[in-house]
Formats: sequence, C-alpha cells, structure tokens
Amino acid sequence: MTSPMKALNATEHKNVKIKKELHIEGTKNQQVLPLLVHEFAKAGSAMPVIFIRPSEEDKKVVQPAALLGLKPEENLFYSEGKWVGDYLPAVVTHHPFAMVPTQGEENRLQMLINESSPLVNEEEGDALFEGEEQSEYLKKRMETLSNYFGSMQITREFCDYLVEKDLLVEQTLTVEINGEKVQLNGLLLVDEKKLNEMSDEDHLELRKRGYLGPIFAHLGSLHHANKLAKLRAEA
Repeated sequence: MTSPMKALNATEHKNVKIKKELHIEGTKNQQVLPLLVHEFAKAGSAMPVIFIRPSEEDKKVVQPAALLGLKPEENLFYSEGKWVGDYLPAVVTHHPFAMVPTQGEENRLQMLINESSPLVNEEEGDALFEGEEQSEYLKKRMETLSNYFGSMQITREFCDYLVEKDLLVEQTLTVEINGEKVQLNGLLLVDEKKLNEMSDEDHLELRKRGYLGPIFAHLGSLHHANKLAKLRAEA
C-alpha cells in the first residue's frame, strides 16, 4: 500500500491549499495520543499522562502519551466532530504535516504532507507556494514543525533516562463506572517507590536535567482517570 505521506515539494504541491481547521475527526478512535515532555504540565491538568511502548519488539523504547479512553479505539474527549477536552495534544495541530530526518542526511530535516487528509485540497485555505517560492504560511508551519521535532528529541532523551534508571513499571489503574470497577492494565507509570529510593546523587541529576517537574506532572495527572470514568458514564 502506498503511503499517503509524501515529501513536500513545489512541483507536486504547487497548487495545494490547507483548510483553516483542525482534523479533529482523525482523533475519534484514538485511545492515546503522543505527547512531548514540554506538554506534561498542561496535558496533566486535563487528562492522564502515561507511557506506552510503540513496539513490543523493543521494550526499551517508550513514549509519553495522553490517555483518552478506557478501552481500545475510544476517545472520550471526542464528541460529534469536536474536541471537548480542556487540552488538545500538539500532535493534532500539526496535521497534515510531519517533519522527519532526510534519508541519507540525518542532520537535514524534510517536511512530509499527508495527501489523503481532508484538509488538503486546491480550492480553499492557505496556499503552500506562491509560484515556486514557499508562502509565509508554509514558512511558519515549517518553523513550528522544526521546533516540535527538536522537542521530540528532548522527549526521547527524557524517556531513555527513565528506562535507564528503571523508573517505569507496568501498573494498573482502577476506576469506578456506575458502581462497577474497571481496571486499566499494563500502563507504564513512574514507580513512586523507586523514585523515592533513588540516591541523593540521582535525585540531583534529575533536578539538573529538569526532569522532576515532568515526573510530578505525570504522577499528578493519574487521578484524571476518574474523569474518563465520569465521561464514560455520561456517554
């Protein structure tokens, strides 16, 4: 199957425009959405922040995510084409674009566009090119995505450090829905016991790296699982 993600270029995409809206519909069946470490404070004030393994093949690779539902393909912050949560993960705002390293030139980034996105058309919205030149709209989107990519690298370093220090463990969250207990199993969470048992030297290293804030934001967000239960009960 051909990927809908294509490298953006002035030849193939000279007439492309992007509609002035967010693709909220694309989150409808997403139980989790990826987060940057920089989002933990805001996201953690609105929803549970957890860690997931993108692939079971490499258990050392973990990624932070916003937990949006209590079962697969459930997003309780989506309703009738609208986002009803108090925080929208940044990844949604970047659609239909992505920024990735150029193959063979890892230090050079290239911008991809999802050609199958309903936001991509040639009739309405912001133009990507003016002749063969990038439009101001495109330049701003590229700058934003470049910053996002840089934050992804910082987030990866944060996660790698948590794995290195063995601070992430699979745990279970239990919520109650209309008197019935529902368990969320296999969530990767920071183990508070292990965190508290770290040496003074390791704690100092966490503080120096700026990791304590995100860790506490993550732990403080977990009570929002009860918000998910409330949303499910009201659905």
